[in-house]
Amino acid sequence: MDALGFEHALGVITPSGNLVVERITTRLLDRFPTVSAHFSRIGVVGERDPFPDSYDLDGMLTAARLLSHAKPDVILWNGSKGGSIGFGHDADLKRRIEDATGITATTSSLALLEAVARLGTRRIALVTPYAAAYQQRIVARMAEEGITVIAESHLGLTDNLSYASVPAERILAQIETVARAAPDAVLTWCTNYAGALVAAEAERRHGLPVLDATTLPLWHALRLVGRDTGPAAPQWGRLFALA
Repeated sequence: MDALGFEHALGVITPSGNLVVERITTRLLDRFPTVSAHFSRIGVVGERDPFPDSYDLDGMLTAARLLSHAKPDVILWNGSKGGSIGFGHDADLKRRIEDATGITATTSSLALLEAVARLGTRRIALVTPYAAAYQQRIVARMAEEGITVIAESHLGLTDNLSYASVPAERILAQIETVARAAPDAVLTWCTNYAGALVAAEAERRHGLPVLDATTLPLWHALRLVGRDTGPAAPQWGRLFALA
C-alpha cells in the first residue's frame, strides 16, 4: 500500500471520442477504494476509421508506453473493436503491449472470451448502437470464436460520439427485445455505450447474465491483480460474482 492508501493501479487505454469508459471505470472502482485507474487515449473519432481492419499499433503502443511510466499492475484496452476485426488482433495487441512494457495486458474482447468460458455458454444475444453492416461483422467474428449470436438489436448509429448519448431506457428496451429469444447471456457491445449502467437491472428483469464491453476488461484486470470482484456484483451485474 502506498502513501495514499492504494494497493493497485490499472492503466486504461480508451478511444479519444469516448465519454463512457472513464465515467464507468471511476464509478465502478468506488467499490475498490485501494485500486486506482489511469488513462491514455488513442485517436478514434467521428464516423471514419482510418484502420478499419486492424489497430493503429503505433498509437496503441505509444499509449501503453506512456501508461507504463506510472508502473500500473495491468494495462487494459477498453475498446470493443476486436469484436469486429477479429479476436486474434486483440491477442496480438496483448503480446505487443506486454513485450513493449513488461506489464500484463488485457482487452474487452479477451475478457469476453474468459467470461463466456467461465459462464459455460456460447449462445448469446448481441445489443449495440451500431449500423447493420458493422453489426454483422461482429456476429461473424463471434462465430469464429464459437460464440453463436441467436438474437441481436442495433440502433443504426455510425458516429462514435453518438453512442454515448443512447439513454439507459433505450438500452433496456433493446435487451428486453433480445431476451425473448432465451439466450444464455446478453452482451452489450460498445465501450462508448452505457450498457454497464443497466446490466444489473436487466438481469433482475430477465434472469439472464448481462455482459458489457466496458466492464468486462475491468473485471478481468481486477481478477488479474487478485481482487475479489464480488462486491461489485449487486450494482454492476453477475459477471463480478463469477468464481
